[in-house]
Amino acid sequence: MISAGTGRSERPREVEMAFWLSVAAMAIQAVMWVLDVFVIAPTGLQQMRDADGQDTAMVQAAVSGAVTVVITGLWLFVAVMMRAGRNWARIVLTVGAGLSVLFLMNSLSMSGFAWDEVVHSLPDAVAVAVVVLMFLPGSQAYFSPAPRTA
Repeated sequence: MISAGTGRSERPREVEMAFWLSVAAMAIQAVMWVLDVFVIAPTGLQQMRDADGQDTAMVQAAVSGAVTVVITGLWLFVAVMMRAGRNWARIVLTVGAGLSVLFLMNSLSMSGFAWDEVVHSLPDAVAVAVVVLMFLPGSQAYFSPAPRTA
């Protein structure tokens, strides 16, 4: 079925799945931040306290949390735009996933294989799945420019 104003077909199932996987990756990333900073020993907050003192540690944790919220908000905005069929958003998500995988490979090459790296790479793996879904044949037509009428 063709949408009234865009000339595009209905949103493909692959795009819908890519959107919800993006939301899942954001949720995983947020949960991992909370676990790393406050729960899993030695906590990031405790390590910062030991290194810089209580006040500085609290400021660093607050800044880290704020940056996480801002990045997640931007990621959500781009995912919503991708879901709406914006090709630029698909490209931004693809570049972001590619950079994330490169950073992960760099980290693994420097520290070697460790189980905590595998767990921390879960959002990266989900982001790669999102990219694959966005470029499947069922998704391609949805992201192509709308046909122009004379």
